[in-house]
Amino acid sequence: MIDPLFFDTDGLSAFLWIKGESLLTKLYPGRIFIPAQVYNELSNPCVPQLKRRIDSVVNSGQAKIVHIDYGTDASAMYRELTENPKPGHKIIGSGEAAAIVLAVERDGIIVSNNLRDISQYVEEYNIRNLTTGDILKEALNRGFASQDDCETMWQEMRSKKRKLGFESFAEYLSRNQ
Repeated sequence: MIDPLFFDTDGLSAFLWIKGESLLTKLYPGRIFIPAQVYNELSNPCVPQLKRRIDSVVNSGQAKIVHIDYGTDASAMYRELTENPKPGHKIIGSGEAAAIVLAVERDGIIVSNNLRDISQYVEEYNIRNLTTGDILKEALNRGFASQDDCETMWQEMRSKKRKLGFESFAEYLSRNQ
């Protein structure tokens, strides 16, 4: 299998908010893994549409919910990241921590836009990180979306208060060639 992708809540919800999950399943068939902590965050009763969309992707077999086994090195690492980090490290959220732990444990890639919280861990554990911009750029390069399509998705995500780091997809592209 090609490297699995472990989504944190922000990385996945950017696409769920705009009904763009089909783009993820086209780009990454068989590679979409959702930590149980992320699934739980997306199951918030205040945003039932996100749960319906992720349930649809999971029930169709296009994504899989994964767990961190209790009593393992991975669970100890998860507790460290969320409760008692090493000196000089910050506590991070459960979704980001679970995605990092699973990416380390299973030699995968984390999908997150929350670079402020995860960058130190991504570097320390030598794992790859994809952002929404990276995914849209891949969609553009592989012919799954035009630049206009990507720009429209970007602006829709921003209108849903997704923090993407750049005002526009065009700006993202100009800085990430």
